[in-house]
Formats: sequence, structure tokens, C-alpha cells
Amino acid sequence: MSGVKLSIAQSTELCRLLADPSRLRLLLLLEAHPLSAAELTEVTGLAQSRVSTHLSRLKRSGLVQDQRTGGAALYSLTAEENSAAELWALMRQELDDRQARLDRERADEVVRARKSGQTWAESVAGRMELHYSPGRTWEATAHALIGLLKLGDVLDVASGDGVLAELIAERARSITCMDISAKVLAAARKRLGAVPNVRFCQADMGALPFAGRSFDQVFLMHALSYAQQPDRVIANSAALLRPGGRLIIATLGAHRHEAAMQAYDHVNLGVAPDDLAQWLKACRLEVELCRVSSREPRPPYFEVVTALARKA
Repeated sequence: MSGVKLSIAQSTELCRLLADPSRLRLLLLLEAHPLSAAELTEVTGLAQSRVSTHLSRLKRSGLVQDQRTGGAALYSLTAEENSAAELWALMRQELDDRQARLDRERADEVVRARKSGQTWAESVAGRMELHYSPGRTWEATAHALIGLLKLGDVLDVASGDGVLAELIAERARSITCMDISAKVLAAARKRLGAVPNVRFCQADMGALPFAGRSFDQVFLMHALSYAQQPDRVIANSAALLRPGGRLIIATLGAHRHEAAMQAYDHVNLGVAPDDLAQWLKACRLEVELCRVSSREPRPPYFEVVTALARKA
């Protein structure tokens, strides 16, 4: 190492910087090619927000630089000599990893595609949902599609701070945001206090305080992870539906990651689609959809189960 002296805190931060496998993957890729954040996202399969965060840290450390080319920022390794660069050089001598070799092959393909004059859409075809383009977000798509709906009276169980209610308020006659946390509901009131068709109710989803046949739609959006008896919550929710009403569910699929469960205050290890379908049928609901609808692209690869059931 150079003659620059580091404090214990600086040494610790430097070790943390290069202890992250995703950052090492990015450094190895940028050693081979200057690449944009979108290209790094495509090659690694990481979320673009994570790639951008890692690049920002690597830039601050002096390991990475960026240069504008044709409107896009291309990132590359710097030639700067500093403690981070010296430690990286020592580590790099011993690195030989299968994932890094696969990344390099993908990066070679991306660079070849870039040189072949493809359009943006062509360059990200097959992985388009991972890439940002101006105005093209999931939120914008959801707002466009919400206009197709007429929701009637809606109950949002475990509503949190009102994100769903804000999205669908214009398409509902009324929305009841119900959550067990007074603090969370206060945040929802702050978000939605000026929306006239939204009301708030503090209650436990295990004992829903509403009369039967009160709602046209009941949403359980990631609520079941917080239910000791998710089948009971489903039964109670189904009883609140009017004829023709729908129960809409999104929940984590069955998994084995207890640490994640504890970190987010979940009280169960997810729900398998077959179990969820059986609970819905036991409530005499017609199951229109019940399946794994998405799988996260990075470990531990959590799955989301989506269900839609109608009261005959």
C-alpha cells in the first residue's frame, strides 16, 4: 500500500466498499469495457437503482469515473492512485470467478449490439422491465390502466400509508383504509386527507369491524404476511363482499427465509398457491386467478402469489 495512513474508520469503510459481491462484479465488467448503467443492469440482472447506487459509491472512492458519450454516461475504471485502487489491485490478482466470466461474455455481447446500431428497444428486448426510459415506469402504467376500472365501495385491509387508495380513489365510490397502526394511518390521512371519498379505520384484520356484504372489492395487498391465521382473514374478508364482489390478494409465496420474516415483522413464511386457492374455495368464492405472478431476480428469489376470487 502507499504511504497514506488510514484511520480504523477509513480502513473499515474501505473493506466494506470491496466486500460487496455486486460491486466486485461491476468493477470486473468496467475493467473490460466502458458501460452505461443500463448496460450494467442488463448484464448483471441487478435492479437499475442498485447499480446506480453502487456506481455512486465507486465514484466517490475514486475507483470509477464516468464520461458522457452521445447523451449517455459510460462508466470505466480510473487510473487514479489511491488506497481503494491499491486494495482492488491486490484483490484482483486472486479473483477468478465463474459468475464474472459469464458477466464478461454478456458484456461482450452488449458492446457488439451497441456497435450494430440497434434502437434502444432492440437493445433491451427481453429485459425491458429492468430498464428505465423517460416516462415509462410501473406507476405510469398503473395510472393508465386504472381508468378501465369501476370499483364501487372498496376496503383496503392493512392499507399502510394509503398508496393503493391514492392510486384508485378516482375509480371508487368509497375507499376504507384499515390498518392496525395508528402511526401508519396518520401518514395515510396526511397523504389522503383532502380526498373526499376516503375514510380511515384502525382495526385488527383478525376481527374486521364491518357488516357483511358492505363492499364491492376487498384488497389484501401483502396483508397475509402479517396474519397469524391467514385462512381466517380470508374468510372474514369474503363475508364482507356483496354478490359479484371480488377479493384481490397479493402475498409472498411460501419460503424458508426466517431472517427476512423477522426483519419485516412478518408472522408466517408465506402462502403456497394451492393452499390459497383451497381457502378461497372454502369461502364459496369463484377463483378466477391464483398463481405465482412474479419472482424476484436476485437472491433469495422471493415469489409473489396473486389471487382474484369472486363472490357468486
